[in-house]
Amino acid sequence: MQLKIMMPKKKHLSASRAPLILFLCQMLSALEVPLDLVQPPTITQQSPKDYIIDPRENIVIQCEAKGKPPPSFSWTRNGTHFDIDKDPLVTMKSGSGTLTVNIMSEGKAETYEGVYQCTARNERGAAISNNIVIRPSRSPLWTKEKFERITLRSGQSLVLPCRPPVGLPPPIIFWMDNSFQRLPQSERVSQGLNGDLYFSNVLPEDTREDYICYARFNHTQTIQQKQPISVKVISVDELNDTIAANLSDTEFYGAKSHRERPPTFLTPEGNASRKEELRGNVLSLECIAEGLPTPIIYWIKEDGTLPINRTFYRNFKKTLQIVQVTEADSGNYQCIAKNALGAIHHIISVTVKAAPYWIIAPQNLVLSPGEDGTLICRANGNPKPRISWLLNGVPIEIAPDDPSRKIDGDTIIFSNVQERSSAVYQCNASNEYGYLLANAFVNVLAEPPRILTSADTLYQVIANRPALLDCAFFGSPLPTIEWFKGAKGSALREDIYVLHENGTLEIPVAQKDSTGTYTCVARNKLGMAKNDIHLEIKDPTRIIKQPEYAVVQRGSTVSFECIVKHDHTLIPTVMWLKDHRELPSDGRFTVDKDHLVVADVNDDDGGTYTCVANTTLDNVSASAVLRVVDVPNPPFDLELTDQLDRSVQLSWTPGDDNNSPISKFIIEYEDAMHEPGLWHHQTEVPGAQTTAQLKLSPYVNYSFRVMAVNSLGRSLPSEASEQYLTKAAEPDKNPTAVEGLGSEPDNLVITWKPLNGFESNGPGLQYKVSWRQKDGDDEWTSMVVADVSKYIVSGTPTFVPYLIKVQALNDAGFAPEPAVVLGHSGEDLPMVAPGNVHVNVVNSTLAEVHWDPVPLKSIRGHLQGYRIYYWKAQSSSTRNRRHIEKKILTFQGSKTHGMLPGLEPFSHYTLNVRVVNGKGEGPASPDRVFNTPEGVPSAPSSLKIVNPTLDSLTLEWEPPSHPNGVLTEYTLKYQPINSTHELGPLVDLKIPANKTRWTLKNLNFSTRYKFYFYAQTAAGSGNQITEEAITTVDEAMASRQVDIATQGWFIGLMCAVALLILILLIVCFIRRNKGGKYPVKEKEDAHADPEIQPMKEDDGTFGEYSDAEDHKPLKKGSRTPSDRTVKKEDSDDSLVDYGEGVNGQFNEDGSFIGQYSGKKEKEPAEGNESSEAPSPVNAMNSFV
Repeated sequence: MQLKIMMPKKKHLSASRAPLILFLCQMLSALEVPLDLVQPPTITQQSPKDYIIDPRENIVIQCEAKGKPPPSFSWTRNGTHFDIDKDPLVTMKSGSGTLTVNIMSEGKAETYEGVYQCTARNERGAAISNNIVIRPSRSPLWTKEKFERITLRSGQSLVLPCRPPVGLPPPIIFWMDNSFQRLPQSERVSQGLNGDLYFSNVLPEDTREDYICYARFNHTQTIQQKQPISVKVISVDELNDTIAANLSDTEFYGAKSHRERPPTFLTPEGNASRKEELRGNVLSLECIAEGLPTPIIYWIKEDGTLPINRTFYRNFKKTLQIVQVTEADSGNYQCIAKNALGAIHHIISVTVKAAPYWIIAPQNLVLSPGEDGTLICRANGNPKPRISWLLNGVPIEIAPDDPSRKIDGDTIIFSNVQERSSAVYQCNASNEYGYLLANAFVNVLAEPPRILTSADTLYQVIANRPALLDCAFFGSPLPTIEWFKGAKGSALREDIYVLHENGTLEIPVAQKDSTGTYTCVARNKLGMAKNDIHLEIKDPTRIIKQPEYAVVQRGSTVSFECIVKHDHTLIPTVMWLKDHRELPSDGRFTVDKDHLVVADVNDDDGGTYTCVANTTLDNVSASAVLRVVDVPNPPFDLELTDQLDRSVQLSWTPGDDNNSPISKFIIEYEDAMHEPGLWHHQTEVPGAQTTAQLKLSPYVNYSFRVMAVNSLGRSLPSEASEQYLTKAAEPDKNPTAVEGLGSEPDNLVITWKPLNGFESNGPGLQYKVSWRQKDGDDEWTSMVVADVSKYIVSGTPTFVPYLIKVQALNDAGFAPEPAVVLGHSGEDLPMVAPGNVHVNVVNSTLAEVHWDPVPLKSIRGHLQGYRIYYWKAQSSSTRNRRHIEKKILTFQGSKTHGMLPGLEPFSHYTLNVRVVNGKGEGPASPDRVFNTPEGVPSAPSSLKIVNPTLDSLTLEWEPPSHPNGVLTEYTLKYQPINSTHELGPLVDLKIPANKTRWTLKNLNFSTRYKFYFYAQTAAGSGNQITEEAITTVDEAMASRQVDIATQGWFIGLMCAVALLILILLIVCFIRRNKGGKYPVKEKEDAHADPEIQPMKEDDGTFGEYSDAEDHKPLKKGSRTPSDRTVKKEDSDDSLVDYGEGVNGQFNEDGSFIGQYSGKKEKEPAEGNESSEAPSPVNAMNSFV
C-alpha cells in the first residue's frame, strides 16, 4: 500500500466551531522514528572539524550513530580506508565508531595527523561524518635573543617587540616583570594585538631592567618567556655636557625630539589599510599612535554608524571590536589620533566574507509507499557556496539510479516512493572559507498510528497560565490528531484551544473549569490509537506581604516580612537569598515562618534580600534592599601643600560614607606651641570638596585634623596632619575692651583684654600704653609694659576726661595704630545737695517730690541718679522702743522728680534728697515734712459672740489695727438663716466709735444668725469681718418633745407601721416565687413624693447662702441625699448639714450672695454657737 505524505501544518477552524482536527505531516525537526522500527543510520555525535589535541594524552575521535538494524562503522584517513585492525594502538569502542589512539604508552601524536571521516552503515543506507582534521597542539620555545639596553630621551616613542613563536593554537601574550607582576598599561603605554608593547612617549619612570613578554599556550598549559629587555629613559635636565660628550647619537633609541609634537601612527602604517573577517567572528581593528602629549583615539564608520549593542572599545579605545560581524559591517572605518598639537587619521577598509551557512538544512523524510516528498538543501555564503549531493556517502552522479528520485539543484524531488527508495542522502555546501555537510535519510514505512506519550499522564498547572498537554505520536502515513474532553465530550475546537503540529494541546489560559480528563486520538488509514491525559488546576502561589526597603544604622536589628499564600494541596518551601545567593552561615541571621531577622547589622549585610516561595509547580519571589548606614569613616592621608606664611592647602582622602552621603567636612587645628592638646574650629567645606585653602596666623605650630559629617552625625577625627610652624610677624590686632576708670580720686586705671598666644604673632609680646587729657594741649604720654592687662596712672586731677590707646608689639614690630578710647580719672563724692525740694501729696498713700538738679561740676563723677530718704514720724512711746525705719527710693539719671508710693494714710512724714555718682552719695538736702490725709480703716482686729441666751447675743470686738484716721462709728449688719438655709431680712445697726461691746436683744430662740461688722472714718467704710452664732433652746419645749417621744401610743404606732411593712415584704416574696410581678418601680414613678422635687426659683424663698471663705456653687435642692429621696419625717434644718468648708460673701449693701455653710471668717475666741452637733431633741422639734 502506498502512503501519502503531507507537509505539516496547524489548521485553524472557522467560526462554525467545526471539530478541531489537526492534519500533521512530517516535520522532521519534531518527528522521531521509534527505534524499534527499521530506519537508516543517523550520526548523533562526532568530533569537531578542526580538532587540536594534546600530544601528551590519548587521541579520542568520536563517532556515534543510531539506526535499525544497528549500524556498523568504518573510517577513512586522508581519503583512503583506515584499517584499524592493522594498528595495535588504535581501538574502536564496541557498538560505536569512536576511535581511541593509545599514544601515552608508545607512539607520537604527529604520526596520526590527518583528515579522518567516519561512515555508519546498515541495510537502509550509510551516513558519514564531517572531515575531522587532527592536529597536535604545539608550544615551541622562543629563539634565543640578546638585547642591548635601550636608552632614549624622555618624551620619545618606543615599541618593544614580542614576536612570540608560532604555536597551535596561537598563544595568549602579556607583559610582566621578574616578579610576575603585570606591567601597568594606560593611554600612554599599551599592548598591541600582535603582542608588542607600545609607548606613545616615555617618561623617566619607564626605566626598568625587566620588560618581559610571556606567551601562554593553553592546550599544553605552558608559559614561554622572552629574554628581558632593559630600558633607560634620561630626562633632558639630567644631561650635561660631559654626558653628552660620552654618548654618541647612535646610542639613543631613535632620533625624535623630546619636545611636544602632533600624533603619528605606530600601527597600522600609512594612511589606509585593509582588513578581511569572516561572518560571525569578532572584528578587531587597531590604531596606536605616538605623540606628546599622549594622543587620544576616536573611531567612526564612514557612511554608517557603529552597531550599538555589538561594538566594544578595548585597550583604552585603541582597539575597536564588533562581535558577531555580518556582511552589513563591511565598509570603511576611520580611526583618528588627536592631541593639543594636531590630529591624524587612518582608514581601514573592512570586507566581511562568509563560510557557508544554512538557509534550509535537509531534514529526514518518513514516507509511506506511494507518497511524494522533497529534500531541500539551501545555503548561503560569500562567495556563494556550491551544492553537491551524495547518496550513502557516494557522489549521487555515480550512485544507482532511482526512478522515484529527481535532482533539481539544491532540491531532490521524490514521487511514488517504494521501500527500496530508503537511503541516506548527504548535502555538501562549500566555498573557499569552509563547508557544511548534512545527512538526511528517506525511510519508506507503512505503520499504523502509535502514541508515544505515557498513558494517563497527570498534568498539574497553575491557574491563569498556559497548559500544554503532550501527545507525541508516530505513524506512516502521518496520522491526524483529535482531542476530546471527558468521556462523552465532542472534539475540541480551535477557537478556544491551540493544537500544535507535534500533537500538543495548548490551553492558553487554564482556569479551574479546565480540570478534567482529555483524550488524544491519532488516525491514519492503517488504524487508530488514543491516550487519556489528566489535568488539574492549582491556585497560584502569592506573596501577600512583601519585604520592604529598609535603611538601618550599623549595629541595629532589621526584620523583613514575607507572608505566602498558596494552594492547599501544594507544600511550599520558603527560602531567603542575599544578592541572589544563600544567606551567610552566621548566627545573626534568623529565619522563622514569615520573617528574616538580621541582628547586629554590619556593612557587609547591605544588599538585596529576596524571599523565594517554591512549590512543585511555581515559584514567586519578592525582594527588598537593605541599606546599612552609619556616620562616615574618618578621612585619611592628610597632606599639606602650598605652604606659605599666611596660608596652606590641606588635602585629604574621604573615608567610606557608609551609604549616607557626606554633607560637609569640619577642619580643626591645634596650636602645639601655645595650647597643646586643645583643638579649635578652623573652617568647614562642602562634602564634595577634598581640599581646603586655610588662612594661618604667624608664629603658630599648626596641626590639622578633619571630620566628615553626614545625616547620621560626625565621624571620628582623622589622624593629625604633620606640624607646620609659621614664621613670626608683627601683631595683626591690638587689645580689645580698652577702658580708663579711676579707682581713686587722683588716679587713672587703664585696663584692656590682652592678646592670647595665638594672636601674639611672635615672641616678646608687650603693650604700649598712651594717654593724655582730652581737653588739654599736652602731648601723649606713653609707657611700654609687659604682657599684662592693667596700667595705673597716678597724680591725676579728679574726674577729668582722658584719651587712651593701647598698642600691641612683639619682637617683629608694632601692631597697626590703635583706636583712641575716652576714659576718666577717679571720682570723688559729690559736693552739693539738691535744692528747692518740695512735696505734693497726691492722696493718702501717694506723694510726688520735686527738686532742682545739682551742677555737673559739683557731682565730681558720673551721675548715677538721685536718692530720696523718707520716714514716718513716731509717737513718743513708740520712738523709745524702736529705731526709726527709713525707706529709700533711687531715681536713675538726671530726673528731677519722683513718686513715693505705699504711704500710710493720716501720717506725718519727713524726707531729704541726695545726688549719687560712681563714688557714692553727696550731702542730704534739708528735711522736708508732709502729712498724708485720712483713709478708710482696716477691718476690726477681732469679733466674737459671748453669752448667748434664748433671745439675745453679746458681741465683743477690738478696733482696727490701722484706723488710717479718726473712727467715726461702727456698722453692724445681721440676718437670720432658716431651716432651709434661706436668708432672712437684713438688719443694719450703727454703733458709736468708742464702743467695743454690744448686746442684741429680742432675737428668735434656737436660730442661727450671720453678722457683718466694719469701722468707718471720714474717708469711708473699711473692710468687714463676719461671724455666726445661735441663740439657745427653750427648755420647756424640749421637755415636751422628749415626753412625746416616750409616750406609749407613739411607740405602739411605730410598731404597727413596722408590722405592716413586714407583711408587705412577705406578700411580695410569695408573689415573686409564684411568677407574679410587683411593679413597685412603676408605681413609685407614677406617684413621686412631692418633697423630692427641686425647688423653683420663683417660690418666694431667699437665695441660697454661703460663707465668704468658699465660693463653690451648690445647686438648688442640693441638700437632697445622693439616693434622690427624702423621708417626710426628716428635717432639712439639721445643723449637721451645715458642716465646714465653704465661705460666703456680702454685697456692698450687706445682703448675702452665694451659698451658705457654718464656717466663719474668723473663729471666735470663745462661745459655742455652731460647733456642737444638733441633738435628737432639736431634730424632733424641727419635725413638729
